[in-house]
Amino acid sequence: MLNDAGEADALVTSMQSAPSGLLRVSVATDFGVNLLSPILGDFLLEYPDITVNMVLNNRYVELISEGFDVAIRVGELEDSSLRARKLTETTRRMIASPSYFQKYGRPLKIDDLNDHKLLHYSNQANGNVWKLTAPSGEKRQVRTAGWLTVNDGQSLLNAAVSGLGIAYLPSFLYADAMKDGLVEEAIPGLPVETLGIYAVYPPGRFTQPKVRAFIDFLARRYIDKGPDQW
Repeated sequence: MLNDAGEADALVTSMQSAPSGLLRVSVATDFGVNLLSPILGDFLLEYPDITVNMVLNNRYVELISEGFDVAIRVGELEDSSLRARKLTETTRRMIASPSYFQKYGRPLKIDDLNDHKLLHYSNQANGNVWKLTAPSGEKRQVRTAGWLTVNDGQSLLNAAVSGLGIAYLPSFLYADAMKDGLVEEAIPGLPVETLGIYAVYPPGRFTQPKVRAFIDFLARRYIDKGPDQW
């Protein structure tokens, strides 16, 4: 009983202390390279007593069993036992370069995609299928494997910019390329899929100061970001 009370007091004391210690973060490679790595320096300068171990991968990690303090996840959350804070949103669109459309034409409807060069992102949860919504609201599926398969979103964007085909990517990857005219939306009239971006962390009565500081920092940095503001 005394040990339990002592451990509880130590826990409360740690929660009231300044953020410090090792913070292990899991993040998808595309998001980590493009949006998290560039701002990590600011976080470390703001919290010099925290050290960060950021692991970039494209698999679904088990936070508790693998010893992660927090993960950044894009899309539908699969594990409801974890706590989550929504940071912002991104959209996902089919995009290709103007040179591709000049060479192969532009698809006017979902069925036209069967006659186009589709670039497959092998890390997407749906496998080799794009789940699309027609203007009528009908849910459609398009198989993509066969032309080019890549397990990295930035490489897939590079392939699209080079005119190799149509890619289905989140806006945080293609936004700059679209602003610069390097890619265009393949079928502009389709409903756009919106995905949430979340900080996910283990459940518990208390959130460790280092975790809370990191999530609050991300929320501040992404407050002006959104589906089309990357």
